[in-house]
Amino acid sequence: MKKHFITSFLLFIPFVIFSQTNLKGMIMDKNNPKDNLGVEGASVHWLNTNVSAITNKKGWFTIPYKKSYKKLIVSYLGYKTDTVTITSLKPIHHFLTQEGELGEVTVRTQKKATFKSTLVTANMFTVNSEELLKAACCNLAESFETNPSIDVSFSDALTGTKQIQMLGLTSPYLLITQENIPSVRGASQVFGLTFTPGTWVESIQISKGAGSVVNGFESISGQINAELVKPFSDNKFFLNAYSSINGRLELNTHINKKVSEKWQTGLYIHGNYRGQKFDNNTDGFLDMPLANQINVMNRWQFTDAEKGWVSFLNFRFLNDEKQTGQLNFNPKVDKETTNAWGSEIDTKRIDASAKLGYVFPELPYQSFGFQFAYSNHQQDSYFGLNVYDIQHQSVYSNLIFNSIIGDTRNKFKTGVSFTYDNYDEFVNTSDFNRKENSLGAFFEYAYDNLDNFSFTAGIRIDTHNLLGTFITPRLHLRYVPWENSVLRASIGRGKRSANIFAENQQLFASSRQINIDNEGGNIYGLNPEIAWNYGVSFMQKFNVFDKKGDITFDFYQTDFQNQVVVDWENPQEVSFYNLDGKSIANSFQVEVNYNFAKRFNLRTAYKYFDISTDYKSGNLEKPIQPQNRFFANLSYDTELTEKGSQWRFDATFNSIGKQRLPSTSSNPAQFQLPEYSNPYQLLNAQVTRVFSEKFEMYVGGENITNVQQKNPILASNDPFGSNFDTTIVYAPIFGRAIYAGLRFKIN
Repeated sequence: MKKHFITSFLLFIPFVIFSQTNLKGMIMDKNNPKDNLGVEGASVHWLNTNVSAITNKKGWFTIPYKKSYKKLIVSYLGYKTDTVTITSLKPIHHFLTQEGELGEVTVRTQKKATFKSTLVTANMFTVNSEELLKAACCNLAESFETNPSIDVSFSDALTGTKQIQMLGLTSPYLLITQENIPSVRGASQVFGLTFTPGTWVESIQISKGAGSVVNGFESISGQINAELVKPFSDNKFFLNAYSSINGRLELNTHINKKVSEKWQTGLYIHGNYRGQKFDNNTDGFLDMPLANQINVMNRWQFTDAEKGWVSFLNFRFLNDEKQTGQLNFNPKVDKETTNAWGSEIDTKRIDASAKLGYVFPELPYQSFGFQFAYSNHQQDSYFGLNVYDIQHQSVYSNLIFNSIIGDTRNKFKTGVSFTYDNYDEFVNTSDFNRKENSLGAFFEYAYDNLDNFSFTAGIRIDTHNLLGTFITPRLHLRYVPWENSVLRASIGRGKRSANIFAENQQLFASSRQINIDNEGGNIYGLNPEIAWNYGVSFMQKFNVFDKKGDITFDFYQTDFQNQVVVDWENPQEVSFYNLDGKSIANSFQVEVNYNFAKRFNLRTAYKYFDISTDYKSGNLEKPIQPQNRFFANLSYDTELTEKGSQWRFDATFNSIGKQRLPSTSSNPAQFQLPEYSNPYQLLNAQVTRVFSEKFEMYVGGENITNVQQKNPILASNDPFGSNFDTTIVYAPIFGRAIYAGLRFKIN
């Protein structure tokens, strides 16, 4: 069936039949060619006739045609009225020019915190900065607390690091990009999301299912793209200060300066510190690590709108230090000894990236772009007597050309990409070194009938020194069966190298023996992971009691052809081996958004997961993965005054169902856990007082219900014994956390 799909996919060639009695065209704004968006509501009519038409949401129109019609009048409020001479039925693309400056008009409105469009082919939605402000959002890992599509949990009982999941799969199966350049991968897989401060993020685009072939072949369950603030549009000065009762202090500053008419630069500085020790559950171990991070980014933006050029240059340095373990652990004397159990994770990272784009001034639907990124990530760490060091150097480049076939209903992207990764890992007494490089070419075609149907079909071919030469096909479909609804479907294939140590570092903080069943593969002796993702989504917008809302149903299945199985069903060891059998992740979600009263917004979601894998011991549910989750977010804003003052209230509720725990049946009775955890509920809330456009303060609480997992560390009284384990974490450890902060900005 899959071979038949690929064959059909490769042979598929689109064609469009144009009516011979109508003229079609697209009206666009000459001063805003960036997104190829048309002008909605423009009027077109034939000279000296009553035959007219209005452009739709995408700027397209259809108007009856006769041979006698020669002059088409195009008009739109605030723009010059144009007369276009028509000599054939070939679809036209016309650009309107704004008239002189209009009188100043002040409009106060609020941008939607999250935005779902019925016009986009892929199942994608945008999270704006307004949504990120609903929580403390100190880094990218914590920016999904109010998002029902992303699940946030803790990876272990020591580091306090939050990990994310989508469609029931952890972040390694997501393509996480920063301005469409892969960013969280390889050595940064576990902690990388914490390396992007929340204040640096302008918006986040979340796509479910198979992603675009333009961004590579690794995406399996979806893509998360973070757009950073731009020097040209960001505030001249921004300050954010944050403090929490768990000892966490943070400070963020943005300083943007206009260098010339075309150049702008920004300096972004982030620092966080936690120097206070907490042991609320009295197990002798820190509930949260001691931490210190310095993160500095310099960003340059060049814009020449008249000639169509735009470019970005980024330079970043990060130094992140964490210490955790027993309360009495002193790294100066106890490091890698049995005096006391402790851990240090020190990371230094350098990033540099460049983006260059050119939009043809007279053909705004045609452009090319070049992306380049380099990173050097070095982590030195130990967990008790286990040592793990990794250095990862990465190079990424992508050249993209965008244009149309005939008219803008038929668009395409094509290009080539190159990646290089050099891994140098040291695990206890063993060295694991490898180099990966790939060269790929891609082509993606998008068709939109301007009404109720569109699709995006992409294919890429890559040659990789360890994964071989392979093809990656992906397809997205969109159909509008009736007004204010949209039905989407997608299918795609993904392939990736599993970085078994970098992605599972929490397993070092235990007494488990690490086993790799070497089966002759090229990566740690294992084969690459390959999976197909299938999905369908339906969204219906509605109006009940004169209030707007929408409901969305999603179902996705990820079917692994091969997976590196992480088997920790034996509490004395963890084994990595190739899948022999089936591994399937089914995800169902229903989400409802409703504006049930003026300025009151409610977002609710229910999710069901059915995820199972064939282990050597049999088919088992995925451990530490609830089958059922319920989410609700309620927000209320007061009216925005003329001075810009406002109150904002937000509350988020999560109900997490029972979770299967890894087997501990071979442990002594006092170190055995039940087969399933108990369900629990979490409540977060925040109140923000906006005093003016320049200054605001906020106070909030996380885990207000004070949920705490009992005994998160097995055998905490004997950390060097055979039963010590910090990895089985299914609920919060610290308990309730109250925080406060302020934001100050100069426009």
